[in-house]
Amino acid sequence: MALEFTDGNFQTEVLNSDKLVVVDFWAEWCGPCRAIGPVIEELSKEYEGKAKIGKLNVDNNSNVSTNFGITSIPCILFFKGGQIVDKQIGAVPKSVLDKKIASLV
Repeated sequence: MALEFTDGNFQTEVLNSDKLVVVDFWAEWCGPCRAIGPVIEELSKEYEGKAKIGKLNVDNNSNVSTNFGITSIPCILFFKGGQIVDKQIGAVPKSVLDKKIASLV
Protein backbone atom coordinates (compact mmCIF):
# COMPACT_ATOMS: atom_id res chain seq x y z
CA MET A 1 0.00 0.00 0.00
CA ALA A 2 1.22 3.49 -0.82
CA LEU A 3 2.56 5.45 2.12
CA GLU A 4 0.92 8.63 3.35
CA PHE A 5 3.36 11.51 3.57
CA THR A 6 2.49 14.57 5.67
CA ASP A 7 4.01 17.83 6.86
CA GLY A 8 4.81 15.95 10.07
CA ASN A 9 6.66 12.94 8.63
CA PHE A 10 8.12 14.37 5.40
CA GLN A 11 11.59 15.09 6.81
CA THR A 12 11.96 11.58 8.27
CA GLU A 13 10.21 9.53 5.60
CA VAL A 14 11.33 11.40 2.47
CA LEU A 15 14.30 13.70 2.97
CA ASN A 16 16.18 11.41 5.37
CA SER A 17 15.44 8.19 3.48
CA ASP A 18 18.31 6.08 2.16
CA LYS A 19 16.05 4.80 -0.66
CA LEU A 20 14.44 6.41 -3.66
CA VAL A 21 11.20 8.12 -2.56
CA VAL A 22 8.38 8.87 -4.98
CA VAL A 23 5.84 11.43 -3.75
CA ASP A 24 2.52 11.95 -5.51
CA PHE A 25 1.19 15.42 -4.62
CA TRP A 26 -2.60 15.17 -5.01
CA ALA A 27 -6.02 16.35 -3.77
CA GLU A 28 -9.45 14.72 -3.44
CA TRP A 29 -11.09 17.18 -5.87
CA CYS A 30 -8.53 16.59 -8.65
CA GLY A 31 -9.79 14.23 -11.36
CA PRO A 32 -6.38 13.40 -12.87
CA CYS A 33 -5.08 12.77 -9.33
CA ARG A 34 -7.81 10.20 -8.72
CA ALA A 35 -7.02 8.61 -12.08
CA ILE A 36 -3.33 8.13 -11.24
CA GLY A 37 -4.00 6.96 -7.66
CA PRO A 38 -4.34 3.24 -8.53
CA VAL A 39 -1.08 3.42 -10.51
CA ILE A 40 0.73 4.78 -7.45
CA GLU A 41 -0.73 1.91 -5.38
CA GLU A 42 0.45 -0.70 -7.92
CA LEU A 43 3.94 0.76 -8.12
CA SER A 44 4.23 0.89 -4.32
CA LYS A 45 3.61 -2.89 -4.20
CA GLU A 46 5.94 -3.64 -7.12
CA TYR A 47 8.84 -1.64 -5.66
CA GLU A 48 8.29 -2.57 -2.00
CA GLY A 49 11.67 -2.82 -0.30
CA LYS A 50 13.42 -1.02 -3.17
CA ALA A 51 11.72 2.40 -3.04
CA LYS A 52 9.23 4.28 -0.89
CA ILE A 53 6.20 5.32 -2.90
CA GLY A 54 3.39 7.38 -1.45
CA LYS A 55 1.02 10.31 -1.61
CA LEU A 56 0.81 13.73 -0.01
CA ASN A 57 -2.54 15.50 0.09
CA VAL A 58 -1.80 19.15 -0.78
CA ASP A 59 -4.95 20.42 0.94
CA ASN A 60 -3.94 18.89 4.28
CA ASN A 61 -0.18 19.48 4.05
CA SER A 62 0.39 23.02 2.83
CA ASN A 63 3.88 23.43 4.34
CA VAL A 64 5.55 20.75 2.20
CA SER A 65 3.51 21.72 -0.87
CA THR A 66 4.55 25.36 -0.50
CA ASN A 67 8.21 24.50 0.21
CA PHE A 68 8.46 22.58 -3.07
CA GLY A 69 6.46 25.10 -5.10
CA ILE A 70 3.67 22.71 -6.04
CA THR A 71 1.24 24.67 -8.22
CA SER A 72 -0.08 21.94 -10.53
CA ILE A 73 -1.32 18.52 -9.50
CA PRO A 74 -0.87 15.67 -9.85
CA CYS A 75 2.83 16.39 -9.43
CA ILE A 76 5.14 13.49 -8.75
CA LEU A 77 8.56 14.25 -7.31
CA PHE A 78 11.36 11.68 -7.14
CA PHE A 79 13.77 12.12 -4.20
CA LYS A 80 17.14 10.51 -3.66
CA GLY A 81 19.44 11.51 -0.82
CA GLY A 82 16.98 14.24 0.16
CA GLN A 83 17.21 15.92 -3.25
CA ILE A 84 14.73 16.05 -6.15
CA VAL A 85 16.19 13.94 -8.95
CA ASP A 86 13.18 13.86 -11.31
CA LYS A 87 9.68 15.30 -11.69
CA GLN A 88 6.48 14.39 -13.52
CA ILE A 89 3.51 16.75 -13.80
CA GLY A 90 0.10 15.47 -14.84
CA ALA A 91 -1.41 12.03 -15.16
CA VAL A 92 0.72 9.70 -17.28
CA PRO A 93 0.59 5.98 -18.11
CA LYS A 94 2.05 3.57 -15.57
CA SER A 95 4.86 2.68 -18.00
CA VAL A 96 6.22 6.26 -17.84
CA LEU A 97 6.49 6.21 -14.05
CA ASP A 98 7.77 2.63 -13.99
CA LYS A 99 10.59 3.56 -16.38
CA LYS A 100 11.59 6.57 -14.26
CA ILE A 101 11.56 4.58 -11.03
CA ALA A 102 13.49 1.66 -12.53
CA SER A 103 16.22 4.03 -13.74
CA LEU A 104 16.59 5.58 -10.27
CA VAL A 105 16.49 2.63 -7.83
